[in-house]
Amino acid sequence: MFLKIVAKTDKGNVRDSNQDAYAVGEFSDEVVWAVVCDGMGGAAGGNIASARAVKVISDKINASYREKMRDSSIKNMLDSALTAANIEVYDLADARPELQGMGTTVVCAIVRENQAYIAHAGDSRAYILRKNEIKQITTDHSIVQDLISKGKITPQEAENHPNKNIITRAVGVDKSIEIDFDQVDLNQDDILLLCTDGLSNYVSNDEIINEISDGKHYAFADRLVQKANENGGGDNITVVIISN
Repeated sequence: MFLKIVAKTDKGNVRDSNQDAYAVGEFSDEVVWAVVCDGMGGAAGGNIASARAVKVISDKINASYREKMRDSSIKNMLDSALTAANIEVYDLADARPELQGMGTTVVCAIVRENQAYIAHAGDSRAYILRKNEIKQITTDHSIVQDLISKGKITPQEAENHPNKNIITRAVGVDKSIEIDFDQVDLNQDDILLLCTDGLSNYVSNDEIINEISDGKHYAFADRLVQKANENGGGDNITVVIISN
C-alpha cells in the first residue's frame, strides 16, 4: 500500500497571524506520520505553543519509531511524545510571564499499511472518508461536546453555541495531560483527514465529501483550505490528508 500525504495551512481571512502548526513525514512508502496543532493564548503564545509542540512530537516520533513496532508500543510512543510536548510548553509558559496561559490542541497520527494510530487532545480532529461518507474518529475535548454527550444540547445547537470555542483539554495548560488514543482499520481508498477547527467550523461534512469526490488527492488540501476561506475563513486553517 503506497501512502500519499498532502498538507496545507493558511491564516484565513480574519486573523493577523497563523497560530496553527503542522509537520508530516514518512518512514517508507507504507508508513507515514503527521501532527497538527492549533495554538492559543496571548499575542505570541499560541504561535510558540503550537510550533514547540509540533517540534517535540515530531522529534520523538522520528527518534522512537521502529519497523515492526507492536500496536501497544506505537500507542506508548505517541502518549510519551504528547506528554513531553505538554511538559515543554507548560514549563515555557511558567518561565515567561508573557506566555502564561498559552497552550495548543493536538491531533497526530501514524499510518502503517492498513492501520491508523491517532492521539489527540483538544478539538483538532481526525476523520475517515470512505465511499462518499465521512466519520469523525476523535471526540472533541470541549464544553459543547460535553453538553452533547450529556444530552443537554443537540449537535445542531452546538454549531452556534456561545461557548463553542472553549476547549477542556490542551497541551501545556496543566502539569499533566490526558491523551485520547484511537486505532482504526483502513480500507483500500480510505482517506484520513486531520484538521484544526478552522476547517471543521467552516466547511460542512457534505462540502468536505464534495471537494474530494474526484479522487485527485494532490489537490485535496488546497481545495479544503480554499473552501474554508470562501465560507468566511474566520480562523486559521490546517489540513493534512493521507490517502492510499
